Amino acid sequence: MKGKLYGIGVGPGDPELMTLKAKRLIEECDIVAVPVKREGEESVALNIARGAAKVPEEKVRRVLFTMNKDKEKREACRQAAAETIMGYLDEGHSVAMPVLGDVGIYSTYSYVHKRLIKAGYEVEMISGIPSFCAGASRANISIVEGNEGFGVIPSLKGVDQVEKAMEVFDNLVIMKVGSHVKDVYEILKAKGKEDHAIIISNVGMEGEYVGPLLPDREYGYFTTMIIKSEM
Repeated sequence: MKGKLYGIGVGPGDPELMTLKAKRLIEECDIVAVPVKREGEESVALNIARGAAKVPEEKVRRVLFTMNKDKEKREACRQAAAETIMGYLDEGHSVAMPVLGDVGIYSTYSYVHKRLIKAGYEVEMISGIPSFCAGASRANISIVEGNEGFGVIPSLKGVDQVEKAMEVFDNLVIMKVGSHVKDVYEILKAKGKEDHAIIISNVGMEGEYVGPLLPDREYGYFTTMIIKSEM
């Protein structure tokens, strides 16, 4: 009998924000398949999980998901990762794949999810708290109120997308914005809204910053910006 794969969101960084279901499944599964970008890399998601769940090293399997700019190489790596996991499932093992935040929002897990469904394997997604929800709570602000709408975009789409999105949505969440903070600041300043943005960086992790947009401050990879129409 084939095993089952669980894609598990472990939240933004604080182990106390992991769900009870995530903790239980990570402990119960035979194998914990951890996505890494390169060989020998430590996994942030695994470290978060270990803050709440017992994850012995003998259960851990590090699975490579390259960030190579070559699309064909990325796709080949993702297919190889899916086949590796299929191998564990074919042996009858249950497999947990912990990922940061929510499993359905820009998650590495999505790269294997559809492949396994197409191949006839049983899979289940376990939601977690997204970084922008946790960050908004840390900043003591709501993301939307009343009849407001909001959009979520990755900054990788380019700053021109920020301007377009601001024309459509009342409020905006920009994920992985660290290297583009100054660019977005210039857009907001031109609109007279530079004080309408909140930065949430490394929420629940070392180096956490939650506060106003400071254009000359350095921000890391795990940085999200929330832009409100009204503050």
